[in-house]
Amino acid sequence: MEKTMRWFVVALLVLSSATYVRPDASDHRYEAGESVPFYANKVGPFHNPSETYRYFDLPFCSPGVVEDKKEALGEVLNGDRLVTAPYKIDFLVDKNSEIACKKKLTKEEVAQFRSAVAKDYYFQMYFDDLPIWGFLGKVDKDKADPSDYKYYLFTHLIFDVSYNKDRVVEINVRTDANALVELIEDKEVKVDFMYTVKWKGSNTPFEKRMEKYSQSSSLRHHLEIHWFSIINSCVTVLLLTGFLATILMRVLKNDFVKYAHDEETADDQEETGWKYIHGDVFRFPKYKSLLAASVGSGTQLFTLTIFIFLLALVGVFYPYNRGALFTALVVIYALTSGIAGYTATSFYCQLEGTNWVRNLLLTGTLFCGPLFLTFCFLNTVAIAYTATAALPFGTIVVIFLIWTLVTSPLLVLGGIGGKNSKTEFQAPCRTTKYPREIPRLPWYRGTLAQMAMAGFLPFSAVYIELYYIFASVWGHRIYTIYSILFIVFIILLIVTAFITVALTYFQLAAEDHEWWWRSFLCGGSTGLFIYGYCLYYYYARSDMSGFMQTSFFFGYMACICYGFFLMLGTVGFRAALFFVRHIYRSIKCE
Repeated sequence: MEKTMRWFVVALLVLSSATYVRPDASDHRYEAGESVPFYANKVGPFHNPSETYRYFDLPFCSPGVVEDKKEALGEVLNGDRLVTAPYKIDFLVDKNSEIACKKKLTKEEVAQFRSAVAKDYYFQMYFDDLPIWGFLGKVDKDKADPSDYKYYLFTHLIFDVSYNKDRVVEINVRTDANALVELIEDKEVKVDFMYTVKWKGSNTPFEKRMEKYSQSSSLRHHLEIHWFSIINSCVTVLLLTGFLATILMRVLKNDFVKYAHDEETADDQEETGWKYIHGDVFRFPKYKSLLAASVGSGTQLFTLTIFIFLLALVGVFYPYNRGALFTALVVIYALTSGIAGYTATSFYCQLEGTNWVRNLLLTGTLFCGPLFLTFCFLNTVAIAYTATAALPFGTIVVIFLIWTLVTSPLLVLGGIGGKNSKTEFQAPCRTTKYPREIPRLPWYRGTLAQMAMAGFLPFSAVYIELYYIFASVWGHRIYTIYSILFIVFIILLIVTAFITVALTYFQLAAEDHEWWWRSFLCGGSTGLFIYGYCLYYYYARSDMSGFMQTSFFFGYMACICYGFFLMLGTVGFRAALFFVRHIYRSIKCE
């Protein structure tokens, strides 16, 4: 086992170095007059971040042969499709109104540009691995009637490049307000695409050239909101944990004293409360294979999240490190599949399950299955739209090979290890032969009502931070304050564990011994609240529109929230299991 863990750590260290973007030049050093790598990436509607297209899907002209840049797995998953840009910039060489190329736009091409300008299309490029953006044109809306709007295409880009010795440290792009071409419907137009390059010296160190992209999320007013979120969450945690700890300790202490007194005075006295069901509380639940698979998958996703946070905190996911996060997610998920197999099979065997192979198959498909079906549908939509979000066949083959050659074997090895662990389920009380009947309980003690209560409190502790995460993932805002996000995540885990323990106690006190699935569902219910927040964000806080963007948003968020459901459900179940074992170990069970 130690050898396996050693290889696992080595693999993660290799991953942390591999996730950095591979530069075109080994050290980004250039001599005067040397060509600097310049790539055009994609274009798309500003408010629909998932709906992006190749740069030359629009009828831009190109001065030469367009070559695709070789990209890593994460870059392709991120929707990046880099090609040589139509502009040539040489190190320290100024250019003034240089013509990149000339083109006569046909009526169909004019209509394409008109549609793009109307939808607020932007472009993204990379110059020496530094990202730049700009809009394609503008709409003159002086007239009240939309049919009288005028559409203009920007034809002159001005690049302001800063250098420090022999390295590029900053680039900005702006448009010449006077260089416009009106796009008139059903009319051809000649366009001269021009560009200007201005070089200037800078004292910014090369190592700090990416800091300007992360400063926007570290501005004072943003930090104040983040810290307000942290304080709000901490107050929630302190109040909740303090209240629950006080109540549970007092109640449990009274219960222990009462049960000890009952044992000394009258052995034949009828038992009440949670002690009354000591012979049923460890009766194995229905659908134990599904429960074991859920706990195994949730444990794997929890491990994945922890490792992603570790990589984020050491600075791997700096802004615009193209595809680093997606590469890390794919590789770490593949490497941690053994944890899911071991946890699920070991727990299933503890619950006296016999068909461990079927349980292992269920574990392997419980999260990947819905994710695969969602991907198939959304990738088909992206192909229909010819968007860059559509994965090429080669990338799909690579992911399939990773799943076949890494994920599945590790899952099987973990399952075999779990089956051979021979660990017995530790139950402080013997289980009776026949289960007791559960008394009728009021509606607010039902599963749905308990899930609503259990999910609301953890969600209320993190909802402020959710906006910034959504604005980063489904928008153009940059999020780099991973330390604050990690604190919020720890708070989420604590609140989930405490609220699940409290609800489990009240369930047992009401003589309801079917707590296994209830604790898992209550713990995971926060995932349902997050998906409810998706509806609010889409309609109230964003300007997303169109079938593709809508399906991508709700489809992939459903998978993410399902992952949270499994992960937090596992946390809640583990906390409840520890609590139930502790209280029944503290009393004398006949």
